[in-house]
Amino acid sequence: MSSYFTDLAQQYIDGEWRPGTGSWDIIDFNPYDGEKLASITIAAVDEIDQAYRAAERAQKQWAATNPYARRAVFEKALRLVEEREAEITEAIIAELGGTHLKAGFELHLAKEFLRESIQWSLRPEGRILPSPVDGKENRVYRVPVGVVGVISPFNFPFLLSIKSVAPALALGNAVVLKPHQNTPIVGGTLVAKLFEDAGLPGGLLNVVVTDIAEIGDAFIEHPVPKVISFTGSDKVGRHVATVCASLFKRSVLELGGNSAIVVLDDADIDYAVDAAVFSRYVHQGQVCMAANRVLVDRSIADEFTEKFVAKVRTLRAGDPQDPRTVIGPLINSQQAESVSATVEQAVAEGATALLHGRTTGNLVEPSVLTDVPAGSELLRQEVFGPVAFLIPFDGEEEAVRIVNDTPYGLSGAVHTGDVERGVAFAQQIDTGMFHVNDGTVHDEPVVPFGGEKHSGLGRLNGEGTVDAFTTQKWISVQHGRSGFPF
Repeated sequence: MSSYFTDLAQQYIDGEWRPGTGSWDIIDFNPYDGEKLASITIAAVDEIDQAYRAAERAQKQWAATNPYARRAVFEKALRLVEEREAEITEAIIAELGGTHLKAGFELHLAKEFLRESIQWSLRPEGRILPSPVDGKENRVYRVPVGVVGVISPFNFPFLLSIKSVAPALALGNAVVLKPHQNTPIVGGTLVAKLFEDAGLPGGLLNVVVTDIAEIGDAFIEHPVPKVISFTGSDKVGRHVATVCASLFKRSVLELGGNSAIVVLDDADIDYAVDAAVFSRYVHQGQVCMAANRVLVDRSIADEFTEKFVAKVRTLRAGDPQDPRTVIGPLINSQQAESVSATVEQAVAEGATALLHGRTTGNLVEPSVLTDVPAGSELLRQEVFGPVAFLIPFDGEEEAVRIVNDTPYGLSGAVHTGDVERGVAFAQQIDTGMFHVNDGTVHDEPVVPFGGEKHSGLGRLNGEGTVDAFTTQKWISVQHGRSGFPF
C-alpha cells in the first residue's frame, strides 16, 4: 500500500502538516475491499480560518513574484508527477476504485493541465485602450483575484483539483482546497505534497479535510476567498452559487450532466458502438460527461442494440487492481444502492433489461435498459453508475427534442457519415460541449469546458481559466490636463 495513506493523513495549513481539531475522524476506505486506508481528524472552523488567513498573507508576495520564477514551480510539479506516476496510480486504484485504464486516463489529463499551467504564469496580458479625453491613456491590467477556494469531487479528484489549483496559483493567487470526504488523499493532501516538493512557498496552497456537518458554510462564507471553484452535484452547486451571490463572490460551477450520444442512420455502427460503450461505462459511469442516454435511429436500432449489448457483456467487472478489469466499484455503498434502485425502478416502470447487472457490495455490474417510458424522470436525471438507457428515435427532429429534454446541458455526441450534418445537429443541442463522431467524455486544456442549464456556470480551460481566476483593473493616466466644469 502506498505510503501516501500514512504520511498524508493530515491537514496542510500554512506550510505545516498537522492534525485537525474537529470532533471526529474521516475514515478513508478502499471502496472495493473495504480496507481502511487512513484516518484523518477533520478540520474545524478555526482551521478553515487559519488556512484562508495563511493564503491571504502569502498571496501578495507571490503575485509580485516574477512570473518566470513562478513558472518553475509548475515545471517541477510536472516532473514529479511523471516520476511518481506508479505511486499515484496505486493511490487512485486504492482510494477511488479506479481501474488501471482510468488511472492512466486521469494522470494523462492531469499532466496536460500541468503543462498548460506552466504557460498560465505568462498568460495575463494588459491592454491600452483609447480615450475620448485628450491626453488620457487607459491602461487595463489583468490581476489575480487574491484567494480562491476550491472544492473538488470524488470521481476524478487528482485531475479536478489540479485543474483549478494549478492555474489559480500560476495566475498569482493563493488557494485553499477542500477535497471530497471519500478522496481526501488523492484529491487533497497528495496535491499539497506535490506542490510542496515542487518548491511552492508555504501558505499559498492549503488543504483542509473536513465535512459540512462540522463547518457548515464556513468554507464558502469566509470573507477572504473572492472566487469559489466547485465541482460536484447540481443540488450542492445551487447552494454554493446562492451563498456566493449573497456575499458578492464569484462562483465557477462544474456540475452534473445527463449527456446523450446520438447515432444517426448513416453512422458507422461498429465505431458508434465503441464510442457509446466507452462514453457510458468509463470509470463505472461516474463521470459528469458520461452518456446516460444512447439514442439510435430506429432504422438501425436492432443492429446497434445487438452489437452494443454484446460489447457491454465483455466488460470485466471486479478488482480494480487487476489490469484486465474495466468496471471497478462505485465510490461507496450509497452510490451502489442508488444505482441498483434506479435499475429496479426502471424495470418496475416497464423497461426491458437487456442486461441486468448484479450488485455485490460496491461493485455494480453493467446494465442496459430499453423501453423506458418516454415520460420517466429517469431519462431526465443523472445516473452516476454503469447503466445505459437505449432510446430509438424517428428522424433528427425527434432526436433533438429527446436530447434537450433534460435539465442538464453538459456534453454530448452525434455519429454520422456526414460531418456537416453532425455539426448542424450539434448546433441545435443546448449544451456547453458537443462532439461529432466521437465520445462524450473529453477535456482539453485550451478549450472552454463547462455546461448550460443545471450543468454549471462559467468555463474553465484556456481563456476561461484566466477569466475565472483573475479580474480586470482600469488605471487611467492623464498626461495633459483635464478640464473640470467647476
